[in-house]
Amino acid sequence: MDPLDKYTFDHLLERMASRYATYPAVARVNEEPITYAVFYNRVQAISRFLEKEGIKKGDRVAIVSENMPNWDIAYFAIVGMGAVAVPVLPDFHINEIRHIIRHAECKAVFTSNRFIDEIDENEIRNVHTIIRINDFKVMPRISKKDLWQDILDMGDQEFNKLKKTVRQLAGKEVKPEEAEIREDDLAVIIYTSGTTGNSKGVMLTHKNILFDAVSATSIIEPNTQDRFLSILPLAHTYECTIGMIIPLMFGSCIYYLDRPPTPTILTAALARVKPTIMLSVPLVIEKIYKMRILPEFQKNRIISGLYKWPFIRRKLNQIAGKKLLATFGGQIRFFGIGGAALAPEAERFLMEANFPYAIGYGLTETSPLIAGMGPHQKKLRSTGPVLPGIEIKIENQDADNGEGEIRVRGANVMKGYYKDPDQTREVLSEDGWFRTGDLGVLDQDGYLYIKGRSKNMIVGPSGENIYPEQIEALLNEFDCILESLVYQDGGKLTARVYLDYEKLDQKFGVQKMTEKEVRTKIAELLKDIRIRLNERVSAFSRLQNIIEQTQPFEKTPTQKIKRFLYIEPGTKG
Repeated sequence: MDPLDKYTFDHLLERMASRYATYPAVARVNEEPITYAVFYNRVQAISRFLEKEGIKKGDRVAIVSENMPNWDIAYFAIVGMGAVAVPVLPDFHINEIRHIIRHAECKAVFTSNRFIDEIDENEIRNVHTIIRINDFKVMPRISKKDLWQDILDMGDQEFNKLKKTVRQLAGKEVKPEEAEIREDDLAVIIYTSGTTGNSKGVMLTHKNILFDAVSATSIIEPNTQDRFLSILPLAHTYECTIGMIIPLMFGSCIYYLDRPPTPTILTAALARVKPTIMLSVPLVIEKIYKMRILPEFQKNRIISGLYKWPFIRRKLNQIAGKKLLATFGGQIRFFGIGGAALAPEAERFLMEANFPYAIGYGLTETSPLIAGMGPHQKKLRSTGPVLPGIEIKIENQDADNGEGEIRVRGANVMKGYYKDPDQTREVLSEDGWFRTGDLGVLDQDGYLYIKGRSKNMIVGPSGENIYPEQIEALLNEFDCILESLVYQDGGKLTARVYLDYEKLDQKFGVQKMTEKEVRTKIAELLKDIRIRLNERVSAFSRLQNIIEQTQPFEKTPTQKIKRFLYIEPGTKG
């Protein structure tokens, strides 16, 4: 695309409205989309209302809600007027949500029906306005439905006339100089829910986010005919930047589910929307491969045997790939996967099936994308080359394999952690290099390969580097294992595994066994898995123990296991 003249959200909003006024912008799956003109009008109306409520440039406003078109409108209304959006993941515990609102000193909150009774302005310091995002009504002081709501209700009126009216009602045609939005102004504070247990407020500027969005067009460039189906939380920067800002930047239409994406809900949405672009986390596609595609190859002994031959496997995968494409509505041209590592066997299937998947790597602190590759530039197990305008280097490289910590520099790198200068200094150097904490290596073509988290790396008995994520990927290939976690316990390499109990019943009929028989069978199974796994790894990476995890692991919004919850203090993993 042609670069933005100015990397600020007010500029982007004007550009969207002028270029795509009559095109569909956002909608729920079962509703008609609103146009970009109506989107613009509603954003402007809410911005003016926030100004009337005393919200100024730099003030923080929280969004606590599930995905919906009004989430996008609220976000653009906040950042477009120079205030700071604080998107909060709806899966956070209510105590965490209240803590974030207090810590960020939010003056207003947009919240959905789900949380409306949990967020009380009398209990949260600084908050003086709570707006129900479902219909943009002020709570609990309903009588404050005044002129701003009337403006909102006029959303279908003539575009330029309403834009002028909104500005007049704000009492000013032009922003005063001190209210002018600059590229380096803070736009959002995103509180992470990482695998280490330390939730930090990542400060991203207007330029951080919009520069990253423009840079990402090297691998994804939508158009006005594209239909996005959103299934990931907008409060996460992956979905927000790539799944909301980029499509709106190009005049595409985004559809939102009105309920959690269960298989039934998602199947119906795919059939109705027939999306051309989607974003996902690895767990979604891994489950489809492991629970729907692979069993089809395994139920027939002849096909199961033939599937082991690479040539025949590729042919079978191509057939399955066409069926998978049909499942997703038949028109997908870009299926982005990010947020965590994709299992090797699942990626091999997608590649051989000619499914239009794309891989990316990034962090909240980098707005988020650092490297990526589209459907036509893939290398197996790589996250692709670094995006244009972004630098990476590998620090403290291993002399033998070139692996080291990935460091990043560019206009996409965060301003710092909110109210935490010490943590900021730990990860950001004076000359702008951000320490990712991830271990990786670059090949001769500049393609990046992620090896694991430096904090998770285990040092073997003779100083070898053991990456638990690589062992977990092998464990997860066993059809009876859904999830796994590898760590060091008392000097012994140990794995926790969450089993597929439905598969166990199909194989062994465990429901008909006594509890003692079930325990014995599972112990035998885990021993067999350990032996078979150890035949596939280096001597220093062999497991000494596998423990059954009886409940699914608790995960972050991008479906990474919260490792700190399962590893005893003092252990490494």
